[in-house]
Amino acid sequence: MADSLVASSGSAANSAGHSNAARRSVWVLAGAAMTVLLLTPAIWNGFPIVFPDTGGYLTVAITGMPLPGRSALYGLFLIAGIPLAFWPCVILQCALMAWLFAVTMRVNGLGGRPWLTLCIVAGLTVTTSLPWLAGQLMPDILFAASVLALYLLGFAHERLARLERYALAAVIALSIPTHMAAAGLCVALLAAFALIATAARVRPLLCPAPRLRFAALAVAAGIALCPVSNLAVTGNFAFTPGGPGFLFGRLIEDGIVERYLGEHCPDPTIRLCPYMDDMPDQSDDWLWGNDSILYKLGGWDAHRAEQERIIRQTLLMYPGMHLEAAIVATAMQLVTFDTEVSLDDNDPTFDAVSHFIPALLPALNAARQHNERINVAALNYLHRPVGGLAMAALILALILALIPRRRLRLTPEAAALCVTILLALAANAAICGVFSHPVDRYQSRLVLLAPFAVAIMLAQRARLKHTTPAT
Repeated sequence: MADSLVASSGSAANSAGHSNAARRSVWVLAGAAMTVLLLTPAIWNGFPIVFPDTGGYLTVAITGMPLPGRSALYGLFLIAGIPLAFWPCVILQCALMAWLFAVTMRVNGLGGRPWLTLCIVAGLTVTTSLPWLAGQLMPDILFAASVLALYLLGFAHERLARLERYALAAVIALSIPTHMAAAGLCVALLAAFALIATAARVRPLLCPAPRLRFAALAVAAGIALCPVSNLAVTGNFAFTPGGPGFLFGRLIEDGIVERYLGEHCPDPTIRLCPYMDDMPDQSDDWLWGNDSILYKLGGWDAHRAEQERIIRQTLLMYPGMHLEAAIVATAMQLVTFDTEVSLDDNDPTFDAVSHFIPALLPALNAARQHNERINVAALNYLHRPVGGLAMAALILALILALIPRRRLRLTPEAAALCVTILLALAANAAICGVFSHPVDRYQSRLVLLAPFAVAIMLAQRARLKHTTPAT
C-alpha cells in the first residue's frame, strides 16, 4: 500500500513537472512570436528605424562629449549593438515589452493564456505606434516600459516573484537616465502613488493602496544613475544638459520671449536684442536650425546664462501668461499623439554613422526609411481614433465602476492599471508640453498603453461571462 502511494505521488510529481515544462515552453514560443511581431516594421525596413537624435546618442557615447538632451547611457546601449548593426538593441526593446505585457496579463488574472497575450500584442502592433517605437533606436519605448514596471511594483508587488521585482526595478532604474523626461515622469507617478496610498488609508478606493518602498528605491536608483552614467562616459557628474534650452524654445513659440524683448530692448546687457526682429516662430528653428540665432550667440552653453535669466524674469513679470501657455501646451500635448517616422531629417544620424561606423552606412542607406521614403501617415487614420477612444474608455470604465449598483465589474488590479496609465498620460503631457513643446512622438510613446488596458478589461469581462452560471 505504501509503495503504491509512493508510486502514485511520484507519478503526480512527474506529471506536474511535465505540465510546468510544457507551460513554460508555450510561453517561450508566444514570447518569441510577440518579439518578432514587434520587430515587423524594423525587419520590413531592412534596418532598425532611426531618428535624427539617434546620431546624437551615438556621438555622446563615442566621443564623450555631452550634447543637449542626449543620454550617455542610452548611447552606450547603442554602441553595444554596433557589431550586429544595432539589431540586438531593438530585439531587446521588443522582448522587454513582450515580457512586461505578459506579466501585466498575469497579475490581472490572465496569466494562463499565452495565445491571448499574443493576440493582444498582434492587435497593438496593427493599431498603435508600439512596433514603430520598439523597433526604433531611441529610448521612447522605455517610457511605456517604466510605466508598466512602476504599476507592477506598486500595485502587484505581492504577486511577483523576487527575481521579477528586481528585474522590474532594473527596468525603472535604467530607463530614467535615458531621458530626463522619463525621470520626471517616474517621479510624478511615484508622487501620485504616494497620494493614492494616503487616500486609501482614509477611504477605500477602486484600486488597492500601492506599495511604495521598492518602487521608490528603483526611482531613486535611476535618478542617482543619471549623473553617475554621465560621469562615466563624459567625465561630467551632472544631469543630461539642455533643459533650459528646450524650455526657452517653447517660450519663444508662445510669444513670451518676444514680449520680454519688446519691453526691454535696446539693452546692451541682453545679447538677444540685436536679433529681436529676426526671432523664429518655432522652437525647433531656434534649437536646431542651421542659421539659428542660438548658434550665432555661441550655442547652448554660451547662451545658457541669458536664457535662464530671461526665464526667471518672465516668470515674475508675466505669471498669467506663463500659466495660460502651460495649460494650453499640456492640453495640446494630451491630444497630439500621431505615429510618426523620421524620413527627411536624419542627417545627424547619417553623419554619426559615416564618421564613426562607416561599415554600416550602406545598410542604413538601403533601408526603406530612406530609400523608398516609407510614409506612416496613413496609419494614423487607425492609430489616432484607437488611441483617443481607448483613453476615453479608461475614463469611462473608472466612472462606471464608481456608480452605485454599477454595471461594470472592474477588478482592483484593472482599476489600478487604468489609473496608472491616465496619470502617466497627464504627467507626460505636462512635462513635455510645458518644458519642451507639444510633439506627436512625445505622447504616442504612452498612448499605446491605453488600448492594452482596454484589451485586458475586455478579456476579464469575457472570462467573467463565460464562468458566471446563467440565471
